[in-house]
Amino acid sequence: MLRTRRKTPQLVTEAAEVTDLDHEGRGVAHIDGKAVFIDDALPGERVHWQRSRSTPTFDEGRLASLLRASPHRVEPECPHFGVCGGCVLQHLSPEQQIAFKQRRLLEALSRIGQVAPSSILPPLQGPAWHYRRRARLGARWVAKKQKTVVGFRERSSSFIADLRTCPILAEPVAQLIEPLSVLLSSLSLRARIPQIEVAVADRVTALVFRVLDEPTAQDRESLEAFQRAHGIEVYLQPGGYETVAPVMGTASPLEYRLSAFDVTIRFQPTDFIQVNGVLNAVMVERAVEWLAPTAEDRVLDLFCGLGNFSLPIARSGASVTAVEGEAALVARARENATRNGLANVEFHTADLFAEDLARAAWAQRPYDKVLLDPPRAGAREVLPMIASSGATRVVYISCHPGTFARDAGLLVNEHNFELEAAGVMDMFPHTAHVESMGVFTRSG
Repeated sequence: MLRTRRKTPQLVTEAAEVTDLDHEGRGVAHIDGKAVFIDDALPGERVHWQRSRSTPTFDEGRLASLLRASPHRVEPECPHFGVCGGCVLQHLSPEQQIAFKQRRLLEALSRIGQVAPSSILPPLQGPAWHYRRRARLGARWVAKKQKTVVGFRERSSSFIADLRTCPILAEPVAQLIEPLSVLLSSLSLRARIPQIEVAVADRVTALVFRVLDEPTAQDRESLEAFQRAHGIEVYLQPGGYETVAPVMGTASPLEYRLSAFDVTIRFQPTDFIQVNGVLNAVMVERAVEWLAPTAEDRVLDLFCGLGNFSLPIARSGASVTAVEGEAALVARARENATRNGLANVEFHTADLFAEDLARAAWAQRPYDKVLLDPPRAGAREVLPMIASSGATRVVYISCHPGTFARDAGLLVNEHNFELEAAGVMDMFPHTAHVESMGVFTRSG
Protein backbone atom coordinates (compact mmCIF):
# COMPACT_ATOMS: atom_id res chain seq x y z
CA MET A 1 0.00 0.00 0.00
CA LEU A 2 1.37 3.40 -0.95
CA ARG A 3 1.93 5.86 1.84
CA THR A 4 1.09 9.46 1.16
CA ARG A 5 3.56 11.93 2.49
CA ARG A 6 2.06 14.54 4.85
CA LYS A 7 1.93 17.90 3.17
CA THR A 8 3.99 20.66 4.71
CA PRO A 9 2.25 24.02 4.35
CA GLN A 10 4.02 26.35 1.93
CA LEU A 11 5.35 29.50 3.60
CA VAL A 12 3.29 31.87 1.49
CA THR A 13 2.84 35.37 2.87
CA GLU A 14 -0.77 36.55 3.07
CA ALA A 15 -2.48 39.70 4.36
CA ALA A 16 -5.07 39.69 7.14
CA GLU A 17 -7.01 42.04 9.42
CA VAL A 18 -6.74 40.98 13.07
CA THR A 19 -9.92 41.50 15.05
CA ASP A 20 -9.46 39.75 18.39
CA LEU A 21 -7.24 37.65 20.67
CA ASP A 22 -7.99 34.00 21.41
CA HIS A 23 -7.64 32.35 24.83
CA GLU A 24 -3.96 31.59 24.10
CA GLY A 25 -3.17 35.22 23.29
CA ARG A 26 -2.96 34.72 19.51
CA GLY A 27 -4.37 37.20 17.06
CA VAL A 28 -7.64 36.14 15.40
CA ALA A 29 -8.48 36.91 11.78
CA HIS A 30 -11.03 35.52 9.33
CA ILE A 31 -10.24 34.77 5.71
CA ASP A 32 -13.03 33.52 3.45
CA GLY A 33 -15.07 32.70 6.55
CA LYS A 34 -12.30 30.59 8.09
CA ALA A 35 -10.72 31.46 11.45
CA VAL A 36 -6.98 32.09 11.45
CA PHE A 37 -4.87 32.22 14.63
CA ILE A 38 -1.66 34.23 14.23
CA ASP A 39 1.12 34.28 16.82
CA ASP A 40 2.20 37.78 17.98
CA ALA A 41 -0.56 39.63 16.07
CA LEU A 42 -2.83 42.08 17.93
CA PRO A 43 -6.41 43.31 17.40
CA GLY A 44 -6.64 46.28 15.08
CA GLU A 45 -3.51 45.30 13.15
CA ARG A 46 -3.18 44.56 9.48
CA VAL A 47 -0.45 41.97 9.05
CA HIS A 48 1.41 39.78 6.66
CA TRP A 49 1.41 36.24 8.02
CA GLN A 50 2.63 32.78 7.06
CA ARG A 51 0.56 29.64 7.53
CA SER A 52 2.14 26.95 9.75
CA ARG A 53 -0.86 24.62 10.03
CA SER A 54 -4.07 24.13 8.10
CA THR A 55 -7.18 22.22 9.14
CA PRO A 56 -10.68 22.07 7.62
CA THR A 57 -12.03 24.47 10.26
CA PHE A 58 -9.15 26.81 11.10
CA ASP A 59 -5.59 27.76 10.19
CA GLU A 60 -2.61 28.71 12.33
CA GLY A 61 0.27 30.93 11.41
CA ARG A 62 2.99 33.29 12.49
CA LEU A 63 3.45 36.99 12.02
CA ALA A 64 5.68 37.87 9.07
CA SER A 65 5.44 41.67 9.11
CA LEU A 66 3.23 44.53 10.26
CA LEU A 67 1.35 46.57 7.68
CA ARG A 68 -0.47 48.57 10.38
CA ALA A 69 0.53 48.28 14.04
CA SER A 70 -1.81 48.48 17.00
CA PRO A 71 -1.39 51.61 19.18
CA HIS A 72 -1.22 49.16 22.09
CA ARG A 73 1.82 47.31 20.75
CA VAL A 74 4.95 47.71 22.89
CA GLU A 75 8.51 46.49 22.59
CA PRO A 76 8.94 43.18 24.45
CA GLU A 77 11.40 43.42 27.31
CA CYS A 78 12.67 39.86 26.99
CA PRO A 79 15.26 39.15 24.26
CA HIS A 80 13.81 35.63 23.94
CA PHE A 81 10.23 36.73 23.22
CA GLY A 82 8.83 34.87 20.24
CA VAL A 83 10.96 31.79 20.89
CA CYS A 84 10.35 31.02 24.56
CA GLY A 85 6.84 29.81 25.32
CA GLY A 86 6.79 31.31 28.80
CA CYS A 87 5.19 34.63 27.79
CA VAL A 88 2.93 35.39 24.82
CA LEU A 89 1.70 38.93 25.57
CA GLN A 90 4.85 40.95 26.19
CA HIS A 91 4.12 42.87 22.98
CA LEU A 92 0.80 44.13 24.39
CA SER A 93 0.65 47.06 26.82
CA PRO A 94 0.00 46.09 30.47
CA GLU A 95 -3.31 47.99 30.51
CA GLN A 96 -4.57 46.10 27.48
CA GLN A 97 -3.41 42.78 28.93
CA ILE A 98 -5.70 43.43 31.90
CA ALA A 99 -8.56 44.45 29.61
CA PHE A 100 -8.09 41.24 27.59
CA LYS A 101 -8.22 39.09 30.73
CA GLN A 102 -11.25 40.92 32.13
CA ARG A 103 -13.03 40.44 28.81
CA ARG A 104 -12.22 36.72 28.78
CA LEU A 105 -13.66 36.35 32.28
CA LEU A 106 -16.91 38.17 31.52
CA GLU A 107 -17.36 36.36 28.19
CA ALA A 108 -16.90 33.00 29.92
CA LEU A 109 -19.40 33.89 32.64
CA SER A 110 -21.97 34.90 30.02
CA ARG A 111 -21.38 32.09 27.52
CA ILE A 112 -20.68 29.14 29.82
CA GLY A 113 -22.36 30.05 33.10
CA GLN A 114 -25.10 32.28 31.72
CA VAL A 115 -24.53 34.67 34.59
CA ALA A 116 -23.28 38.22 35.01
CA PRO A 117 -21.80 39.80 38.15
CA SER A 118 -23.74 42.64 39.76
CA SER A 119 -20.47 44.57 39.89
CA ILE A 120 -16.99 44.16 38.43
CA LEU A 121 -14.13 44.18 40.90
CA PRO A 122 -11.15 46.41 40.15
CA PRO A 123 -8.34 44.22 38.77
CA LEU A 124 -5.69 43.12 41.26
CA GLN A 125 -2.19 43.81 40.01
CA GLY A 126 1.35 43.41 41.30
CA PRO A 127 4.79 43.76 39.73
CA ALA A 128 4.97 43.04 36.00
CA TRP A 129 8.60 41.87 36.07
CA HIS A 130 10.63 39.56 38.29
CA TYR A 131 7.45 38.35 39.95
CA ARG A 132 7.69 34.59 39.47
CA ARG A 133 8.90 32.91 42.67
CA ARG A 134 7.91 29.35 41.66
CA ALA A 135 8.85 27.80 38.34
CA ARG A 136 10.09 24.63 36.69
CA LEU A 137 13.01 25.11 34.32
CA GLY A 138 13.83 22.48 31.74
CA ALA A 139 17.42 21.36 31.18
CA ARG A 140 18.86 19.42 28.26
CA TRP A 141 22.42 18.55 27.32
CA VAL A 142 22.92 19.34 23.62
CA ALA A 143 25.98 17.48 22.36
CA LYS A 144 26.23 19.51 19.15
CA LYS A 145 26.44 22.72 21.15
CA GLN A 146 28.51 21.13 23.91
CA LYS A 147 26.35 22.86 26.48
CA THR A 148 23.28 22.33 28.65
CA VAL A 149 20.32 24.42 27.54
CA VAL A 150 18.30 25.82 30.47
CA GLY A 151 14.91 27.51 30.15
CA PHE A 152 11.21 27.09 29.48
CA ARG A 153 9.87 25.19 26.50
CA GLU A 154 9.84 26.85 23.11
CA ARG A 155 6.49 27.83 21.68
CA SER A 156 4.52 24.89 20.29
CA SER A 157 7.55 22.65 20.74
CA SER A 158 9.07 20.11 23.11
CA PHE A 159 12.47 21.78 22.73
CA ILE A 160 13.84 23.90 25.54
CA ALA A 161 14.53 27.54 24.71
CA ASP A 162 18.18 28.45 25.10
CA LEU A 163 17.81 31.34 27.53
CA ARG A 164 20.43 33.72 28.87
CA THR A 165 18.16 35.51 31.33
CA CYS A 166 14.47 35.70 32.24
CA PRO A 167 12.86 39.01 33.28
CA ILE A 168 9.78 37.38 34.82
CA LEU A 169 11.71 35.11 37.21
CA ALA A 170 12.27 36.50 40.69
CA GLU A 171 15.79 37.48 41.59
CA PRO A 172 18.34 36.05 41.98
CA VAL A 173 17.17 33.26 39.65
CA ALA A 174 16.56 35.64 36.73
CA GLN A 175 20.32 36.12 36.45
CA LEU A 176 21.28 32.50 37.13
CA ILE A 177 20.21 30.94 33.81
CA GLU A 178 23.65 31.12 32.19
CA PRO A 179 25.53 30.17 35.38
CA LEU A 180 23.21 27.16 35.69
CA SER A 181 23.98 26.17 32.10
CA VAL A 182 27.71 26.33 32.83
CA LEU A 183 27.29 24.35 36.05
CA LEU A 184 25.22 21.58 34.49
CA SER A 185 27.54 21.31 31.50
CA SER A 186 30.43 20.62 33.88
CA LEU A 187 28.76 17.72 35.70
CA SER A 188 29.27 14.05 34.87
CA LEU A 189 25.49 13.51 34.87
CA ARG A 190 24.77 16.56 32.68
CA ALA A 191 22.60 14.42 30.39
CA ARG A 192 20.65 13.07 33.35
CA ILE A 193 19.24 16.29 34.86
CA PRO A 194 15.98 17.09 33.02
CA GLN A 195 14.64 19.91 35.20
CA ILE A 196 15.25 22.36 38.01
CA GLU A 197 12.47 23.47 40.35
CA VAL A 198 12.68 27.08 41.53
CA ALA A 199 11.32 28.27 44.88
CA VAL A 200 12.07 31.82 46.02
CA ALA A 201 11.08 32.51 49.63
CA ASP A 202 11.28 35.85 51.42
CA ARG A 203 14.86 35.24 52.58
CA VAL A 204 16.03 32.05 50.87
CA THR A 205 16.11 30.75 47.30
CA ALA A 206 15.98 26.99 46.66
CA LEU A 207 16.84 25.13 43.46
CA VAL A 208 15.83 21.47 43.23
CA PHE A 209 17.81 19.46 40.68
CA ARG A 210 16.02 16.37 39.39
CA VAL A 211 18.83 13.80 39.12
CA LEU A 212 18.28 10.52 37.28
CA ASP A 213 21.69 9.15 38.31
CA GLU A 214 23.72 9.38 41.50
CA PRO A 215 26.02 12.44 41.45
CA THR A 216 29.73 11.74 41.82
CA ALA A 217 31.78 13.26 44.63
CA GLN A 218 33.07 15.84 42.15
CA ASP A 219 29.49 16.65 41.07
CA ARG A 220 28.53 17.27 44.68
CA GLU A 221 31.55 19.52 45.19
CA SER A 222 30.51 21.55 42.12
CA LEU A 223 26.90 21.85 43.34
CA GLU A 224 28.02 22.91 46.80
CA ALA A 225 30.40 25.48 45.30
CA PHE A 226 27.54 26.86 43.20
CA GLN A 227 25.40 27.18 46.33
CA ARG A 228 28.12 29.12 48.16
CA ALA A 229 28.94 31.34 45.17
CA HIS A 230 25.35 32.44 44.54
CA GLY A 231 23.89 32.42 48.05
CA ILE A 232 21.15 29.91 47.24
CA GLU A 233 20.17 26.47 48.61
CA VAL A 234 20.67 23.43 46.35
CA TYR A 235 18.48 20.34 46.71
CA LEU A 236 18.65 17.00 44.90
CA GLN A 237 15.64 14.93 43.87
CA PRO A 238 16.60 11.38 42.85
CA GLY A 239 13.01 10.04 42.93
CA GLY A 240 9.58 11.29 44.01
CA TYR A 241 9.01 14.45 45.99
CA GLU A 242 9.65 12.54 49.20
CA THR A 243 13.30 12.11 48.12
CA VAL A 244 14.06 15.84 47.90
CA ALA A 245 16.98 16.67 50.21
CA PRO A 246 19.52 19.51 50.53
CA VAL A 247 22.86 18.70 48.93
CA MET A 248 24.72 19.90 52.02
CA GLY A 249 22.54 17.95 54.45
CA THR A 250 20.78 20.93 56.03
CA ALA A 251 19.01 23.98 54.63
CA SER A 252 17.35 27.14 55.86
CA PRO A 253 13.53 27.04 56.10
CA LEU A 254 11.54 28.54 53.22
CA GLU A 255 8.90 31.02 54.34
CA TYR A 256 6.77 33.89 53.10
CA ARG A 257 5.00 36.42 55.25
CA LEU A 258 1.46 37.82 55.06
CA SER A 259 2.13 40.94 57.09
CA ALA A 260 -1.45 42.23 57.13
CA PHE A 261 -2.39 39.21 59.24
CA ASP A 262 0.86 38.64 61.13
CA VAL A 263 1.07 35.20 59.51
CA THR A 264 4.16 33.36 58.26
CA ILE A 265 3.76 30.37 55.93
CA ARG A 266 6.56 27.79 55.86
CA PHE A 267 6.81 25.48 52.84
CA GLN A 268 8.98 22.87 51.14
CA PRO A 269 10.73 23.73 47.84
CA THR A 270 8.37 21.60 45.73
CA ASP A 271 5.14 22.62 47.51
CA PHE A 272 2.47 24.57 45.65
CA ILE A 273 2.49 28.27 46.47
CA GLN A 274 1.11 31.14 44.40
CA VAL A 275 3.82 32.16 41.93
CA ASN A 276 3.42 35.91 42.44
CA GLY A 277 4.26 36.73 46.05
CA VAL A 278 3.27 40.39 46.02
CA LEU A 279 -0.04 39.72 44.31
CA ASN A 280 -0.72 36.77 46.59
CA ALA A 281 -0.55 39.08 49.62
CA VAL A 282 -2.94 41.54 47.93
CA MET A 283 -5.26 38.69 46.89
CA VAL A 284 -5.46 37.27 50.42
CA GLU A 285 -6.26 40.72 51.84
CA ARG A 286 -8.99 41.28 49.26
CA ALA A 287 -10.48 37.78 49.73
CA VAL A 288 -10.63 38.13 53.51
CA GLU A 289 -12.12 41.61 53.13
CA TRP A 290 -14.89 40.22 50.90
CA LEU A 291 -15.45 37.19 53.12
CA ALA A 292 -15.66 39.51 56.15
CA PRO A 293 -15.20 36.82 58.83
CA THR A 294 -16.10 37.61 62.44
CA ALA A 295 -15.32 35.82 65.69
CA GLU A 296 -18.82 34.31 65.62
CA ASP A 297 -18.49 32.84 62.12
CA ARG A 298 -17.92 29.21 61.15
CA VAL A 299 -15.81 29.31 57.99
CA LEU A 300 -14.99 26.47 55.59
CA ASP A 301 -11.83 26.76 53.49
CA LEU A 302 -11.67 24.21 50.65
CA PHE A 303 -8.48 23.34 48.73
CA CYS A 304 -6.62 25.05 51.57
CA GLY A 305 -3.06 23.97 50.72
CA LEU A 306 -0.56 25.23 53.27
CA GLY A 307 -3.07 27.57 54.92
CA ASN A 308 -2.60 30.57 52.61
CA PHE A 309 -6.19 31.70 53.32
CA SER A 310 -7.04 29.56 56.36
CA LEU A 311 -4.58 31.19 58.71
CA PRO A 312 -5.41 34.82 57.81
CA ILE A 313 -9.13 33.99 58.21
CA ALA A 314 -8.43 32.36 61.57
CA ARG A 315 -6.64 35.52 62.69
CA SER A 316 -10.07 37.21 62.69
CA GLY A 317 -11.18 34.87 65.47
CA ALA A 318 -13.53 32.83 63.27
CA SER A 319 -13.72 29.07 63.73
CA VAL A 320 -12.08 27.69 60.56
CA THR A 321 -12.36 24.21 59.05
CA ALA A 322 -9.80 23.75 56.27
CA VAL A 323 -9.70 20.84 53.82
CA GLU A 324 -7.03 19.74 51.32
CA GLY A 325 -6.50 16.62 49.22
CA GLU A 326 -2.75 16.22 49.76
CA ALA A 327 -1.86 14.80 53.17
CA ALA A 328 1.65 16.28 53.20
CA LEU A 329 0.28 19.79 52.67
CA VAL A 330 -2.27 19.26 55.44
CA ALA A 331 0.52 18.23 57.83
CA ARG A 332 2.50 21.36 56.99
CA ALA A 333 -0.64 23.51 57.28
CA ARG A 334 -1.16 22.21 60.82
CA GLU A 335 2.46 23.01 61.63
CA ASN A 336 1.98 26.50 60.21
CA ALA A 337 -1.10 27.04 62.39
CA THR A 338 0.83 25.96 65.50
CA ARG A 339 3.82 28.10 64.56
CA ASN A 340 1.51 31.12 64.18
CA GLY A 341 -0.29 30.45 67.48
CA LEU A 342 -3.67 29.78 65.85
CA ALA A 343 -5.71 27.15 67.68
CA ASN A 344 -9.08 28.05 66.09
CA VAL A 345 -8.41 26.25 62.81
CA GLU A 346 -8.60 22.51 62.11
CA PHE A 347 -7.34 20.73 59.01
CA HIS A 348 -8.66 17.64 57.24
CA THR A 349 -7.40 15.53 54.35
CA ALA A 350 -10.08 14.66 51.80
CA ASP A 351 -10.52 14.03 48.09
CA LEU A 352 -12.64 17.03 47.14
CA PHE A 353 -13.54 15.45 43.81
CA ALA A 354 -15.02 12.29 45.35
CA GLU A 355 -18.68 11.41 44.92
CA ASP A 356 -19.10 10.43 48.59
CA LEU A 357 -17.69 13.70 49.87
CA ALA A 358 -20.83 14.59 51.86
CA ARG A 359 -20.33 11.58 54.17
CA ALA A 360 -17.36 13.18 55.94
CA ALA A 361 -18.15 14.56 59.38
CA TRP A 362 -16.72 17.99 58.57
CA ALA A 363 -18.89 18.15 55.41
CA GLN A 364 -22.08 17.65 57.43
CA ARG A 365 -21.56 20.65 59.70
CA PRO A 366 -23.24 24.02 59.17
CA TYR A 367 -21.08 26.93 57.99
CA ASP A 368 -21.68 30.64 57.71
CA LYS A 369 -19.10 31.41 55.03
CA VAL A 370 -16.99 29.47 52.55
CA LEU A 371 -13.77 30.23 50.69
CA LEU A 372 -12.49 27.92 47.98
CA ASP A 373 -9.39 27.98 45.80
CA PRO A 374 -9.61 24.92 43.50
CA PRO A 375 -7.22 23.83 40.73
CA ARG A 376 -8.00 24.30 37.04
CA ALA A 377 -10.62 21.52 37.14
CA GLY A 378 -12.83 23.73 39.30
CA ALA A 379 -15.04 22.72 42.21
CA ARG A 380 -18.23 21.27 40.76
CA GLU A 381 -18.24 18.28 43.14
CA VAL A 382 -18.26 20.39 46.32
CA LEU A 383 -20.97 22.85 45.28
CA PRO A 384 -23.96 20.79 46.57
CA MET A 385 -22.26 20.45 49.93
CA ILE A 386 -21.58 24.20 50.05
CA ALA A 387 -25.22 24.89 49.21
CA SER A 388 -26.49 22.53 51.91
CA SER A 389 -24.12 23.95 54.56
CA GLY A 390 -26.27 27.03 55.09
CA ALA A 391 -23.44 29.38 54.05
CA THR A 392 -24.66 32.83 53.06
CA ARG A 393 -21.40 34.05 51.53
CA VAL A 394 -18.89 32.32 49.25
CA VAL A 395 -15.58 33.69 47.95
CA TYR A 396 -14.27 31.70 44.99
CA ILE A 397 -10.63 32.02 43.85
CA SER A 398 -10.19 30.67 40.32
CA CYS A 399 -7.27 29.85 38.05
CA HIS A 400 -9.39 28.99 35.00
CA PRO A 401 -12.21 31.19 33.63
CA GLY A 402 -14.03 28.29 31.97
CA THR A 403 -14.47 26.15 35.09
CA PHE A 404 -15.15 29.22 37.21
CA ALA A 405 -17.93 30.24 34.81
CA ARG A 406 -19.36 26.71 34.89
CA ASP A 407 -19.35 26.65 38.71
CA ALA A 408 -20.74 30.19 38.93
CA GLY A 409 -23.63 29.10 36.74
CA LEU A 410 -24.33 26.14 39.01
CA LEU A 411 -24.21 28.25 42.18
CA VAL A 412 -26.55 30.85 40.70
CA ASN A 413 -28.91 28.74 38.61
CA GLU A 414 -29.16 25.62 40.77
CA HIS A 415 -28.16 26.60 44.31
CA ASN A 416 -29.87 29.95 44.84
CA PHE A 417 -26.79 32.20 45.04
CA GLU A 418 -26.19 35.55 43.39
CA LEU A 419 -22.88 36.56 41.83
CA GLU A 420 -22.37 39.80 43.70
CA ALA A 421 -19.00 40.70 42.17
CA ALA A 422 -16.19 39.26 40.06
CA GLY A 423 -12.89 40.45 38.66
CA VAL A 424 -9.48 39.36 37.44
CA MET A 425 -6.15 39.08 39.20
CA ASP A 426 -2.99 39.46 37.11
CA MET A 427 -1.09 36.62 38.76
CA PHE A 428 0.88 35.89 35.56
CA PRO A 429 1.64 39.18 33.74
CA HIS A 430 2.56 38.86 30.05
CA THR A 431 0.80 35.50 29.73
CA ALA A 432 -2.74 34.65 28.64
CA HIS A 433 -3.40 32.95 31.99
CA VAL A 434 -6.50 34.35 33.75
CA GLU A 435 -6.98 34.18 37.52
CA SER A 436 -10.11 35.65 39.04
CA MET A 437 -12.14 36.11 42.19
CA GLY A 438 -15.90 35.89 42.59
CA VAL A 439 -18.13 36.78 45.54
CA PHE A 440 -21.45 34.96 45.90
CA THR A 441 -24.26 35.71 48.35
CA ARG A 442 -27.30 33.63 49.19
CA SER A 443 -30.43 34.87 47.43
CA GLY A 444 -33.40 35.81 49.55
